[in-house]
Amino acid sequence: MLRNYAICSEKQMRKCADAKMRRFINLHIYAFAHLRICTFSYLCKMRYFLQLSYNGTNYHGWQLQPNAVTVQEVLDKALSLLCGHPVFTLGCGRTDAGVHASDFFAHFDTDFPIKEELITNLNGILPKDIAAKRFIPVADEAHARFDATSRSYEYHMHFKKNPFKDDLSYYFNYRNKPSVELMNEGAKIILEYDDFACFSKANADHFTTLCTITEAYWEVNADESITFHISANRFLRNMVRAIVGTLLDYGIGKINADDLRQIILNKNRSLAGTSVPGNGLYLTKISYPYL
Repeated sequence: MLRNYAICSEKQMRKCADAKMRRFINLHIYAFAHLRICTFSYLCKMRYFLQLSYNGTNYHGWQLQPNAVTVQEVLDKALSLLCGHPVFTLGCGRTDAGVHASDFFAHFDTDFPIKEELITNLNGILPKDIAAKRFIPVADEAHARFDATSRSYEYHMHFKKNPFKDDLSYYFNYRNKPSVELMNEGAKIILEYDDFACFSKANADHFTTLCTITEAYWEVNADESITFHISANRFLRNMVRAIVGTLLDYGIGKINADDLRQIILNKNRSLAGTSVPGNGLYLTKISYPYL
């Protein structure tokens, strides 16, 4: 009896040990498989650029803010709904409240299969003042902000009251109409310099105030409105609106060529002109070496 009991106990012990080993192995197989699935999902994520345009009238700029509606917030929600998981975009720049963009890029990562025809679906989710143009698959390290090599802006102004332009152009309703010829003279002076601290928003966190401006000029349109064009490798916060305000001072004879040069050399924001309203400003072109 004792021998049989001993044999039985030994068999039971072996079964118990085998069961524990199987459970141990199964747990490790599950953990390994789960890790592979997570890793595979992460590795399968692709980066995309989204090209878009927007009317900035109803938004407090591009970038997310805690107590205001922004373009980035609305776009992230729309992309999250489209892809079925939280999506966080990163834009090519930061436009201020009321500023528009006829050309803008943002990048995002997703493992959802993005096809070009989904642009129609995305536009169906987005409000009427934001339009998606195209998805562009890019390398994992591609960056919408840091990879941009050139940016272009336009500033639109009109001198006759027009209710259809209120949110899309700056109504310059003053007795002294600026001289476009003088403002183009001032724009050429600005092209001589590369440090634009005087046009930067006070206390802005720029690592440098150096910018390479490649073009800056005014043109008169058929309806007698005027447009300022400016392109550079980068722009400081509030820079374009401060430049326009300063050139308007130049155009009405408030400052001259020597004054403008001193403003730039002194690097003091308080010496430059007042920043013009954001509703006339448009981001119009972003350039990348691989697009």
